[in-house]
Amino acid sequence: MVGVAAGLAKAGFRPVVYGLAAFVPMRVLEQIKIDVCYEELPVVFVGDGAGVVYAQLGTSHQCTEDVAALRAVPNIGIVSPADRFELQYCWKHLLQSKGAGYLRFGKADGGDVHAAIPDAPVGDLLQARPGKGDWAIIATGSMVVAACRLSAALGGAPVWSAPVLHPINRAQVESIGRAFGGIFVVEEHSMAGGLGGLVAEIVAETGGCRVIRFGTRQFSEFCGDYKYLLSQHGLDDSTLLAGMTSAMAREAP
Repeated sequence: MVGVAAGLAKAGFRPVVYGLAAFVPMRVLEQIKIDVCYEELPVVFVGDGAGVVYAQLGTSHQCTEDVAALRAVPNIGIVSPADRFELQYCWKHLLQSKGAGYLRFGKADGGDVHAAIPDAPVGDLLQARPGKGDWAIIATGSMVVAACRLSAALGGAPVWSAPVLHPINRAQVESIGRAFGGIFVVEEHSMAGGLGGLVAEIVAETGGCRVIRFGTRQFSEFCGDYKYLLSQHGLDDSTLLAGMTSAMAREAP
């Protein structure tokens, strides 16, 4: 499928390859790397069910490593929309890009974050909730809605959504790191190599604030419904709130 898409791209088409994220991109990662990215071809990959959405179908259908894997591959953009408006924003970017792109779909029925399609340069973090305080939250995909729910309980912490993970606006991340005492990063993805790792890398290089990451844990033996898997990974609202308030207490002057 990926090889056919690469051939179509060389013939002047703009192919879209769709599959569950556990299979596209994970099972065909080598083909994406060699057939498409090394050739700098404009193929769009859509990975549905990223994270633990399809956990009832077994561990083979859980996908928490896709962003980490593709961040190491050259010549491919990575987007992770939080709602229908970010989806349109990301889709437009992918179709206008001259290179390959990966659209990551997670849990998609959490409600709207925005009131309209964002009007922002590609790579910008989008403010989902204004706020104040010493801590900010950066989230992506399905976890943006959760972060917005937790904002009030954290004293009105501002929330930014990161719909475009590569290329990301590094200067904006650096600015947030300088403006706040700490950043919570929340994602339905492994803490190794995902948005949390990306934010931590940027902030560490510029001498910014403390970064606390919340993501999936490194185990694969659990199956069940979506809420159960989130709780096992510590990504349910109550566990996230407990972890965040504990971190804020530890870091308080």
